[in-house]
Amino acid sequence: MAKGKGQSEWKKKMYDIIFKSDTFHGKLFDEVLLVVILISVGVVMLESIPEVRLTHGTTLFTAEWVFTILFLAEYILRIVCSPKPQKYIFSFFGVVDLLAILPTFIAIAVPAVQPLIVIRALRLLRIYRILKLYHFIQEGNVLLIALRNSFRKIFIFMVFILILVLLLGSIMYVVEGSENGFNSIPLSIYWAVITLTTVGYGDIVPITDLGKFIATFIMLLGYSIIAIPTGIVSAEITKRRGNKIQTRICPNCEESEHQKDAHFCKNCGCELY
Repeated sequence: MAKGKGQSEWKKKMYDIIFKSDTFHGKLFDEVLLVVILISVGVVMLESIPEVRLTHGTTLFTAEWVFTILFLAEYILRIVCSPKPQKYIFSFFGVVDLLAILPTFIAIAVPAVQPLIVIRALRLLRIYRILKLYHFIQEGNVLLIALRNSFRKIFIFMVFILILVLLLGSIMYVVEGSENGFNSIPLSIYWAVITLTTVGYGDIVPITDLGKFIATFIMLLGYSIIAIPTGIVSAEITKRRGNKIQTRICPNCEESEHQKDAHFCKNCGCELY
């Protein structure tokens, strides 16, 4: 019984250090982790330089494996001390933590994936917990919710754009023809897309006066179309501006969105601290 209690206390202490940043040791752990992540990303970047790899290749290779072992130990500790390991494993940070480890092992069999180790830079997102930028996290949650609520409107808008580029591409194929570089309807649609989005690679250009007029119309149309998704999302954000949601993580189910005056988790009923 005492042994089980001791293990429970140990897991709780480790959980407070690894997952929380509102304590001295928790903040120190995250700060050290971020420094290690920065150094490991720097090692990968240096290794991509041929001159540096030629002179310091062995040192960089050894350092890479040291960092991988450290990240692997941290990942295992997070799983062991987490109240719900599956919740962490399939969470955003859980997946990123795993992806930060796998490329080094995969690179043994497939060396070409070695540069993918720079995905560790995503782990720097944990800096939000250290600096306690709750305001930015809250705004980020509002933006994600607004994007989710705007999905249907944006989807319908994208269908409209798809139909539009199909029509414009077909028209340009008829107007310009293969003699001016518009050899097929798919190629003409490609031109319509890069023109509508104001990218303009210049690999295909209209030659006839009518084609240039249509191209001018598409360019001007592109500027107005780009603003529409922004307006849709902005409207959703305005609707939610009055809702005061605070990012407070439930210790049981890790739900992160609760009302400012909430004392219990809206998902599982656990008390919020």
